Amino acid sequence: MGQQAHEDIRRRGGAVGDEVAAFVHRLRADRTNRALRLSPLRAAGDNGDLYLAHAGTRCTILLLSTDGGDEMRVLAVREGDRAREELTRLTVEINPVSGAIEVVDQSEVSANVVALPDRTATAAPDRETPRDAPAAPPGTPAGGTTATSSLRPALFARHTDGVLLDLGIIPSLLPALRKVRTEEQFDALLTHNLPELTRDVLLALRDHVEPADVRRHITDQWRSEEDVNPRDWSRAARRAVSQAETDDSAVLGALGKSFDAWRLFLHPEQKRLAVGDFKGSAKVTGGPGTGKTVVALHRVRHLVDRLPPGYSRPVLLTTYNTNLALELQERLGQLGGEELLRRVDVKSVDQLAHDIVEEARVATGRPIEDQTAMDLWHQVIGEAGGSAYDADFLADEFTHVIVAGRCGSWEVYRRIGRAGRPRISTAQRHQVWQLVLAYRALLDGPPRRTTYALIADQAAAIEQSRMARIEELARYKEEQQGRDLIHREAGSGMWLKPRYQHVVVDEAQDLSASHWRMLRAMVRKGPNDIFLVGDAHQRIYGHRVVLGHQGITIRGRASRRLTLNYRTTRQILGSANALIDGTPFDDLDAGTDSLDGYRSVLTGLAPQLWRAPDRTTEMRAVAALVKERHDIHGTPYSAMAVSAPDSATAHEFAAVMAGAPYAIPVVELGRVRVRADHDAVRVGTMHRFKGLEFQRVFLTSVGEGQVPHQRIEQYRLSYPDRYRQEEQRARSLVFVAATRARDELVITWSGRASRFLPEDADATAHRAVELLRSDGPPSGSSGSAVA
Repeated sequence: MGQQAHEDIRRRGGAVGDEVAAFVHRLRADRTNRALRLSPLRAAGDNGDLYLAHAGTRCTILLLSTDGGDEMRVLAVREGDRAREELTRLTVEINPVSGAIEVVDQSEVSANVVALPDRTATAAPDRETPRDAPAAPPGTPAGGTTATSSLRPALFARHTDGVLLDLGIIPSLLPALRKVRTEEQFDALLTHNLPELTRDVLLALRDHVEPADVRRHITDQWRSEEDVNPRDWSRAARRAVSQAETDDSAVLGALGKSFDAWRLFLHPEQKRLAVGDFKGSAKVTGGPGTGKTVVALHRVRHLVDRLPPGYSRPVLLTTYNTNLALELQERLGQLGGEELLRRVDVKSVDQLAHDIVEEARVATGRPIEDQTAMDLWHQVIGEAGGSAYDADFLADEFTHVIVAGRCGSWEVYRRIGRAGRPRISTAQRHQVWQLVLAYRALLDGPPRRTTYALIADQAAAIEQSRMARIEELARYKEEQQGRDLIHREAGSGMWLKPRYQHVVVDEAQDLSASHWRMLRAMVRKGPNDIFLVGDAHQRIYGHRVVLGHQGITIRGRASRRLTLNYRTTRQILGSANALIDGTPFDDLDAGTDSLDGYRSVLTGLAPQLWRAPDRTTEMRAVAALVKERHDIHGTPYSAMAVSAPDSATAHEFAAVMAGAPYAIPVVELGRVRVRADHDAVRVGTMHRFKGLEFQRVFLTSVGEGQVPHQRIEQYRLSYPDRYRQEEQRARSLVFVAATRARDELVITWSGRASRFLPEDADATAHRAVELLRSDGPPSGSSGSAVA
């Protein structure tokens, strides 16, 4: 099934999807069945032929047959009395840049795009035309003035045909493209199922991106790694860029129903990474919505497909918290079923570390939650008679410097580097060290307790020791050339082998150095050992870790960036990018990263801004907006989310929405996973929305003093390094929360707008008081984005 066919089915609804699915099942069972009603249309090239087939009473399909009929692909679907005529006039060709099979309806583009009237045309005021005046030329509006569209240059006039073709524009589209002069025509063109490469290039050029940058960020990501023969249909059909994953019969059965193409089809720049072969570790970075997690899931399936038969779980898929690990497990099951899940361990890094320590029977004490750890730090500060450092600073210093740096003594801590942490003197370090000793004494009890950071450090040490024994045994075997090993292997345990063959990591930016040491020791260095995906712009938990310092070396083409956003509209993405524009970020290693070339192919509403005079009015306004989206626009409650800066505020919003007069079903996000079929609005802190996605997101309490929190002001003069770090973390947090929205983003606050919002936010925002007084949103303020 081609991606164009999937889009045709989605646009035409479930009945067409059912007919196509039934046809495909019959075709797969017996392609010689005359009931399929296959009729030749024309030869496509040297080894390809086009066929038409009637899938049902009104549904007709265009198919490409290659390799003498051994392979058949559904290219397009039409319905109705003119279906055959519409399919016959489609242009089917191989893109010379990407090598993809591309389908476009040239006549439809010409009739419905190029021929659009120029609604911005100006005309002279109405007046009587003299009888002896010459006849007006065709297309002249009433009043005698020629439409300005005839004078307006084509939208892409400054780019030659050669430049456009070199960037990957489908050649047969050039004549029509040269006639596009208005934004209305261009927007209409985008709705005509253009090939993805052509669409991406045109969007970038329309936004005045220079051709050299378009080539680097878009075209080169699509460019075929081999020379393209524009008549070799067999080779083109086998390229990943030309096909979707449809071998699973469950996928075929879902066509036209709840089928989500993004779960099954990989963009070319993703596909190459998911099935690529790397000499060692590999890293994929990219902004929100670029499909990093999808790449990780398909990577897992690819690695499992290459395993010999067995019952072990040699592949690890891990992420930074339990909720996301459960989400990954569910999506991996949808991708490959129980057969795939049986060969994969899916765990959070903290759960993995805890299991290792339990397996080794190391006495650690009961792990405490973050809030309990903060309470202990407050106790330490109080017993010390106060401190120049607050609990937040001490907790981060303990986790990301002392534990991560394995500082077992004052001498080690005194000398360790603290890149990315606020600068403190040796004397100040000594004060911190004394507080750390008091904190460790409280943990040691009684009762004996520990933290997840300490457990990860212990697990890393256990795994490093285990891997050292494995390597020692391997060296001994090589030296002895297989002789005299029975006693030695029995003594060391013949079962001793690397815990995993492959490790895949999602949300890599939030893992600590201890986590990376543990993962590095779980798999031997070699081809395809560690595959990680992440984005430093979304780092909201961990401290910067240089992977090269943890034994994870990534070179050359093994480090790639994804730049195409499938989830968030361009309007929402642009607003979110403004939050972190100009702020430096790392690339999860020793280099730097940016969002250059990051773009979306969706278009819709601009984010809405709502200002309230107080917290109560803001909460009631959000409840009214949520209710209106559900009752009038039909958005399921489960497709909406309300986020807040902290748990107390989130709880307040949940209480107002659930109470009278709104009675909105809500569920607060926490450590317990919420069922996907639970139709209730998700409410939680911005941290809790990491890795999730919703149709409509309400980003609340984005007021000055709350985002960022006013407590960071105490560091502005005394600790400027820490002030910058806390502000950057707050920016990343809002960036993450804002990009959870697929169609609509609503931002609310009470009092004065956050410094992160546009300077005129307070003046241009809707007034929440007017919403409540009118018992409904202002005209034109609501509605979903249009993809």
